[in-house]
Amino acid sequence: MLLRPEQRTKLDASDDRLFYDYPRFVTHVDEGFIQQLTELYRDRLQPGMRILDLMSSWVSHLPEEMEFAYVEGHGLNPEELQKNPRFNHFFVQNLNVDLQLPLTDQSFDAVLCTVSVQYLQYPEAIFTEIYRVLKPNGLCIVSFSNRMFYQKAIAAWRDGSETDRVELVKSYFAAVPRFSTPEVITRRSQAPAILQMMGFASGDPFYAVIAKRML
Repeated sequence: MLLRPEQRTKLDASDDRLFYDYPRFVTHVDEGFIQQLTELYRDRLQPGMRILDLMSSWVSHLPEEMEFAYVEGHGLNPEELQKNPRFNHFFVQNLNVDLQLPLTDQSFDAVLCTVSVQYLQYPEAIFTEIYRVLKPNGLCIVSFSNRMFYQKAIAAWRDGSETDRVELVKSYFAAVPRFSTPEVITRRSQAPAILQMMGFASGDPFYAVIAKRML
């Protein structure tokens, strides 16, 4: 078993749909993190791809200049998802209750998950679904920092160090046969200039774990 039952628990065990019932039109990481993520997408994604943006919100981190064939969004708050300018379509689903994506096999070139993987209670099931909807050689990019809604993150995430969390996400990929060996990108974000003048040298740490669906 990938996670023990106690590792899947949350401090706030109420329905996640209730927690996300009202929109939060804020960003959950700093500008340095966002810039690094957009640059990563610019480097790894290609124009014309079909993209699935899981556990998303009102903010798009996709490069503005890149045109994609189709972008499917997913999240828990419809008002936030409606504001995302890149979505061709979106759906609302609690992935901790309904573990199957309402999407066709091998229908996406890339699946993205940004600063949300810490909330998955059954990651092995969701990563199996990610594998299913990816085309052969399709790419999955999971990015995160050290921020979270603490009461909604699973115990395995809350109780671990940042290094432990990287290993945890790697284990999610490893739990699904025929994902490639995950690649890890670790960087320290630079704080905005105004904060650097005040003595803050670094911003949110940036982590990305990347794997491909093998043939």
